[in-house]
Amino acid sequence: MSSKKTPRGLGKKKKKVLVPKWKLFRAKEPLLSVFMWGVNHSIDQLMHVPPPGLLMPDDFKAYSKVKIDNHNFNKDIMPSHYKVKEYCPNVFRNLREQFGVDQFEYLRSLTSYEPEPDQTDGSKTGSTPRFFTSYDKKFVIKSMDSEAVAELHSILKDYHCYVVERQGKTLLPQYLGLYRLTIENSETYFVVMRNVFGRKYNVHMKFDLKGSTVSRAASDKEKAKELPTLKDNDFLDQNIKLKLPGEVRQQLLDMLGSDTEWLSKGHLMDYSLLLGIHDCERAAAEAANRPIEQTSEESADELAPTPPDSPLPSTGAFPPISGGPDLDDEFYAIASSTDSDKKLIYFIGLVDILTYYGVKKRTATAAKTMKYGAEAENISTVRPEQYAKRLMEFVTRAITPPGQ
Repeated sequence: MSSKKTPRGLGKKKKKVLVPKWKLFRAKEPLLSVFMWGVNHSIDQLMHVPPPGLLMPDDFKAYSKVKIDNHNFNKDIMPSHYKVKEYCPNVFRNLREQFGVDQFEYLRSLTSYEPEPDQTDGSKTGSTPRFFTSYDKKFVIKSMDSEAVAELHSILKDYHCYVVERQGKTLLPQYLGLYRLTIENSETYFVVMRNVFGRKYNVHMKFDLKGSTVSRAASDKEKAKELPTLKDNDFLDQNIKLKLPGEVRQQLLDMLGSDTEWLSKGHLMDYSLLLGIHDCERAAAEAANRPIEQTSEESADELAPTPPDSPLPSTGAFPPISGGPDLDDEFYAIASSTDSDKKLIYFIGLVDILTYYGVKKRTATAAKTMKYGAEAENISTVRPEQYAKRLMEFVTRAITPPGQ
């Protein structure tokens, strides 16, 4: 019995065009939509590849890149053409592991909801740099220029080695991801870091400290803000002393000493010690005066689905105080000592470490030395070794020794 073959293209039902299921990334501006899409894409790719047992030199030069053209789906939210480049994916994956940041946690925090602009740091559209915080306040997203990106690349290998050596216990910025986004031929670099300030505790005062006293006071315009960033002279004028338990005090000084020594060896300077202060009594009074319908004590994690095998929260850089506040997943937090007049929580971390002491800074040092004369040792632009030593001395004086 013979059978006729159906000619190709005939006798077949017309197939329905398959449209891929894209995840929606709704944001107020295309840049954030592309950032969320890029993080989701890069983590999805990494989850299909086991982490390398040992990082190789090529991992510090590697990158992944994806280009989207004629993207008609969801075009009212996403641009039609964009590119996302992630730098050193395996290196940053390993750094996240060193810092106790789970992949699901990273993905959920940065893509479940739109990151919010941090207006206290001047992150309005068009300003440089721009700052955003993840919806759960765990991470900070900061824009960078190409010079800062190159400097981060140049120190990345030493930075990774130092973080591994310290087992993640450091006050240095926790660099967790580095991306380049290209939209309409405009490039933007974003670095993701752990937020120094608490996600469960609002900061009532904050200081940017360099150990310098020359031109280191907040302007009247800055002081008029709801939460101004105060500086060294403001700190000294208010005679603030950090009251810490003896063991924690020494641990803080040892950690800061190790970190600043590493920075000076890398010829890095002009960084700041960011200090945030949460007043527990003031927070309780604010909560009592808040309308009942707005008082929700749910953490951001409780507002989002949690994977079944999520790890326990990071223990943080400092040991918790018995009977003290809950500081789970508050890496940079330190509770004040039990004999302190006020019940406070301090948030302490180093920021802006990517300034290299090169020809420009040497020239600035020489010029300011001529200008300020005897006060030159107190200017912010000094040699890295002097810069580290001065900051250490400033912080040591600011911490009240036990029993005082």
